[in-house]
Amino acid sequence: MRYRPLAFVLYLSLSCPVLCAAQAVTSTGDYLARIDGDGDGRISLSEYQDWLSYAFDAMDANRDGVLDAQEQPASGRGARATLTREQHRQTLAERFRKQDRNHDGWLDARELASPPQ
Repeated sequence: MRYRPLAFVLYLSLSCPVLCAAQAVTSTGDYLARIDGDGDGRISLSEYQDWLSYAFDAMDANRDGVLDAQEQPASGRGARATLTREQHRQTLAERFRKQDRNHDGWLDARELASPPQ
């Protein structure tokens, strides 16, 4: 089975209201400020990955760095493949590179607000 990371992240966002509420934002600037751990006004890859790994971490009940079939939401597509935290972070790295339109290794507010292409 092919893992669809964006669909999985979107599903997590919709199915985890407590987690999402904890990270609620009202504007792109607010979103950037929350992700920007060092306060430099731009988002590094590690800040991006750390922020967007909250749902993975919440679902990893046994804290082994792997989401097995029992820890993942039902997909309606049969058996689910396991997903390691490293695989998840690699998927996020690919999304980050797509959003980094000027290829400077950082996301500014405009890049952060635009969906990956």
